[in-house]
Amino acid sequence: MFGRIKPDKPGPGQESVWDYPRPPRVEPTSKRVRVLLGGVTLADTTNAKRVLETSHPPTFYIPAEDVRMDLLQPTSHRSFCEFKGAASYFTIAVEGKTVENAVWAYKTPTPGFESIKDHLCFYPSRMDACYVGDEQVQSQEGDFYGGWITSEIVGPFKGGPGTWGW
Repeated sequence: MFGRIKPDKPGPGQESVWDYPRPPRVEPTSKRVRVLLGGVTLADTTNAKRVLETSHPPTFYIPAEDVRMDLLQPTSHRSFCEFKGAASYFTIAVEGKTVENAVWAYKTPTPGFESIKDHLCFYPSRMDACYVGDEQVQSQEGDFYGGWITSEIVGPFKGGPGTWGW
């Protein structure tokens, strides 16, 4: 099915990232999503969007109106996703702590991804904590994709050493 990759079998209430589509799919979630850094809640919403892509933990895009935009500064850093288009980045400065390029957004996403316009995504590895519901997420190994791992998903996950060829 996936060559040398053997997907983990999901248990009750779990999803396999190997069942996620390619190209990715965007879907709304009403679960509460929170991001904390330096004792400050940077984001808190029940209107996030999950982006689901084969072999990747979901990324959570939070509406700008639910993000402390006063704590984010745009940077010149850019990246490009073959599906979503050009991403812009932000540095966070809070309580004497600065985290560069810790947040990204698609100002003009490509067709099919318009619903993440005016939404931001945080690297969980660079935050003190990110939550989906009451569960603190684990960050995706490698930090390239910025995936949010919860007990509701199973892998294996792309991102760590030896996975670039997947």
